Amino acid sequence: MEDKSILLNNNIKMRYLESKQGVRISDRHILFIHGLGSSAERWLDIPDAISMYYHTIAVDLIGFGGSDKPKDVNYTIEQFSEFILEFIEKIGLSGDDRKITLVGHSLGGYIAVDFAIRNKGLIEKLVLLDSSGFLKGPTPLLEQYLNAAKYPSYDSVRNVFEQMVAQPWKVLPVIINFFITRINSPGAKYPFESAYQNSTTTQIDLSRLKSIEDIPTLIIWGKSDNLIPIEYSEPFKQVFKNYRVEMIEDAGHAPFVEKPAIICELLHSFLSQNN
Repeated sequence: MEDKSILLNNNIKMRYLESKQGVRISDRHILFIHGLGSSAERWLDIPDAISMYYHTIAVDLIGFGGSDKPKDVNYTIEQFSEFILEFIEKIGLSGDDRKITLVGHSLGGYIAVDFAIRNKGLIEKLVLLDSSGFLKGPTPLLEQYLNAAKYPSYDSVRNVFEQMVAQPWKVLPVIINFFITRINSPGAKYPFESAYQNSTTTQIDLSRLKSIEDIPTLIIWGKSDNLIPIEYSEPFKQVFKNYRVEMIEDAGHAPFVEKPAIICELLHSFLSQNN
């Protein structure tokens, strides 16, 4: 995938990865939105594999990864939705009856749902992986994650990351060190804390969610998710009418990292269906 960036309003740089190889056979667009403290690379090679059939983009949310981290921004779900809208307008994915599929993980799932509610006409399908949106406060592991981000050490980050997966041995030193380097980069801690506070203390309004109940939705959850446990998927299942649920065995909070082949197959199957 090609590493790119674009300037939004107020000269805020947004970085993203893009592959257009699938554009030759499809005009369908898939936008991947990562979770808290993450970046586009977290999706591994899944966007690239899917790009054999679709135009795929994986963004670094404003405040994370290689995107700018302005200090005068409130990193709320609403603000992230506005950035996403501005982004797709800037790269030409809105208008002319164009629609996109949003694939959101954790915080990214919350953002994807909020964006869809605000811009239903732009959405073809939704894929939610271990999505936040219904937390009424941080879970114990989320509290540990915040503490590790504020005061990162190898041991504190390793302890949290090992609890996020079903098989702790899969947490490699390079992953831990990469996170520490990123969270210690200039301006990185404020967006993390701001987004954390907003996303763990606000909830999706069910009446607003009902406005997109007919959007085809794939809900994926790791059965061993200790960060946002399976029960937080229930409100989505109660509201959506055209949905499919896949619970992934031996996977924690990021099943696409632990079981990439399975997730890739599920995505391709869901995206290729005519709903």
